[in-house]
Amino acid sequence: MAREKRQESLEQRVLHFIQEHQLVSGQHKLLVAVSGGADSVCLLHILVKLQDALDIKLHVAHLNHQLRGIEAEADAQYVSNLAHQLGIPATIQQRDVKAYQAQHHLSLEEAAREVRYTFLAQVARSIGTSQVAVGHTVDDHIETILLHLIRGTGTRGLRGLQPSTVWQSATNKDSLTILRPLLQVGRWETADYCQSQDLMPRIDASNLSLSPLRNRIRHQLLPLLQSYNPRVAEALLRTARIATDDLAFLDREVIRIWDEVVQKEGGTTILDKERFSHLPPPLKRNLLRAAIEKLLGNLRDIETRHIEEIMAALTKPAGKRLNLPGGLIFSVEYDKYLLGSDPAALSPFPSLEAEFSLKIPGETRLPGWCIEATIISREQMAEKGKGIGLINNGFTAYFDLDRTGNKLVVRCRQPGDKFQPLGMSQTKKLGEFMIDAKIPCAWRQQVPIVCSPEHILWVIGWRIDDRVKVTESTEQILCLKFERSQSGGRR
Repeated sequence: MAREKRQESLEQRVLHFIQEHQLVSGQHKLLVAVSGGADSVCLLHILVKLQDALDIKLHVAHLNHQLRGIEAEADAQYVSNLAHQLGIPATIQQRDVKAYQAQHHLSLEEAAREVRYTFLAQVARSIGTSQVAVGHTVDDHIETILLHLIRGTGTRGLRGLQPSTVWQSATNKDSLTILRPLLQVGRWETADYCQSQDLMPRIDASNLSLSPLRNRIRHQLLPLLQSYNPRVAEALLRTARIATDDLAFLDREVIRIWDEVVQKEGGTTILDKERFSHLPPPLKRNLLRAAIEKLLGNLRDIETRHIEEIMAALTKPAGKRLNLPGGLIFSVEYDKYLLGSDPAALSPFPSLEAEFSLKIPGETRLPGWCIEATIISREQMAEKGKGIGLINNGFTAYFDLDRTGNKLVVRCRQPGDKFQPLGMSQTKKLGEFMIDAKIPCAWRQQVPIVCSPEHILWVIGWRIDDRVKVTESTEQILCLKFERSQSGGRR
């Protein structure tokens, strides 16, 4: 960043930034993460001066990642001494980041971040706050934008760092609000401030290593970009502001249309296919992100490519499924999209894992179902006022008993199944019938089927076989009634 003259003091600028973004609103205690470097030392020193104006009490946290040996121990001692000099209580601990990395199969940077923020969340909770202030500067903001661009990002990634964000652990057990009061302050300004206050911050030699991608961006890419455009930093910040404004509008639109498009059943989110299809693509992407975030609690592992894969699947035939991070499944049905860990959970049919014989006449109980079989005459059926076929939303059916026989079973579908749907003169593959009937793919294996030794008699909920329908010559009528049951077993 170019060194521009500022009329306000650094303390005033930080105070105004905190007030503008309401960073410590409603909080009486604030945790400050201090590594010992110039940025975090500058932040701590300024916040000490602003304690009365902000009506907060500070607490310092420092973590030794056990990656830099004696240098890291010296950093911890420096932070301890500084906190003591400023009269601020401090929690200083060490954690084995490399062991965590090996255990969870992460990059070293990912492991260090997870361990660090878990530590900060625990310290924050122990002192009665949910917020931690960190020393990220506008230079970190610019580097983050470039980092997102290199890795591949949508509009959300172009925002870079925000004044406040919520961090959650991979297990969702720990959460923390991260505040960035120095987000409009340059790195050179924090160095100048520390020098003017005789603070003598620590220098982390690992920041000069070109191994981490962020360091290569800082030391190689940015200088190269500045050779093409000396004001590239300002251009990137302008892009971030525009992206932030655009996303704020989209977020408001998602809230406005949510109830029109989205339903929630258990752990599954249901998107109305017709209404969702009429939304503009930017709103679709934002709504998908919001739906995923509500299910997972965060978007930690959700990348732009995952959203784009869903977008590409929207026009695929029913039955298309995508596996997403966090154990989520996106599936395409005939009139809806399902997003959840188990779309089959929306099926009105319990899982049917065996074949069960029906007691005729009588009552049969099996897992999730109670089946009542009665035998009536044509006169009794006429008295009931029932016509030929199905009633009660497809869970009651009437058959010609002479054609069905009384050796009936209930099972799930099997490969090669065929039947002759009511009203048709030829048999049809059961799989094709289910597709034509628009039975959701996730339901098909759970749909119960009534069979005789010869063929399928009834696809529960949809159609009986034409060969066993009640006709003018029928003498005895078999009535089968399926009702959902909370208890399992048979009798």
